[in-house]
Amino acid sequence: MKYLNNIIAIIIICLLVYACGSSPINQKKNGIKEEPVVIANDSLEYEITIIDIGFNNYLNSIAQPRGFYSQEYLEGRNRPWVITWNQRAQNPLRFNPNIYENIINYQQNIDYGYEVNYLLFNYFLFAQRKYNMSLGGGFRTGRIN
Repeated sequence: MKYLNNIIAIIIICLLVYACGSSPINQKKNGIKEEPVVIANDSLEYEITIIDIGFNNYLNSIAQPRGFYSQEYLEGRNRPWVITWNQRAQNPLRFNPNIYENIINYQQNIDYGYEVNYLLFNYFLFAQRKYNMSLGGGFRTGRIN
């Protein structure tokens, strides 16, 4: 069983690596291809690729604009949400492994910069709405389809 789980994990990683390429995502919503959102800080060699359909639309139509929140505010929200996310990702029997696919390596003592914190914060808001779940802090407001 453990061997099978390892093979499945390798397959999932290969699919994620393939899906993280620069070509548009093949899945369509309303007939429009959507590019993955890459959260990166090159100087820290930190990168997260989000392939969740609807996130680009969320960023462009619902999310507050860059600069609306301070970096300190975003970091303050991201820290507990990353902890909750990672706890759920490590418990696939209790939480949906299709939502919590990966651990997020977000360390509190590293300055990831504004853009990383802004996009991560907005992904957490988006995911809470899309999957009708709460990571804590009372930010789940309405469901998006």
